[in-house]
Amino acid sequence: MARVTVEDCIDKVENRFELVLLAGHRARLISQGAPITVDRDNDKNPVVALREIADETLSPGDLKEDLIHSLQKHVEVDEPEADLPEVTADASDAATTIEAEGEEENITFDRMSEEDLLAGIEGLVPPEKSDDF
Repeated sequence: MARVTVEDCIDKVENRFELVLLAGHRARLISQGAPITVDRDNDKNPVVALREIADETLSPGDLKEDLIHSLQKHVEVDEPEADLPEVTADASDAATTIEAEGEEENITFDRMSEEDLLAGIEGLVPPEKSDDF
């Protein structure tokens, strides 16, 4: 029985490190239940992933995009920026005035002394430790 080697896949994915990343990602997908595109032949998931790449049953570009998407925690969506309201500050009464399209709305932020802040921090209770981490 012929074994898949890196040389069989290197002409499809030129960078060996990238090949390992793609094959590892595909092997994890197979472990999670993704359908395979080649016969298993009693091979383990990493070997099946390499055989799929070598036989070009999966596009390396699509596999790379899927890997990148799986690693992203926050996908940024391009949205048009709205006109921001004009912001002015009045230092005499420690209030912030926001003028938006002819309406005036006063927002006052509470001021806290350094001693009050330190007393509040000292009163915080640390979170309980769990066995999950």
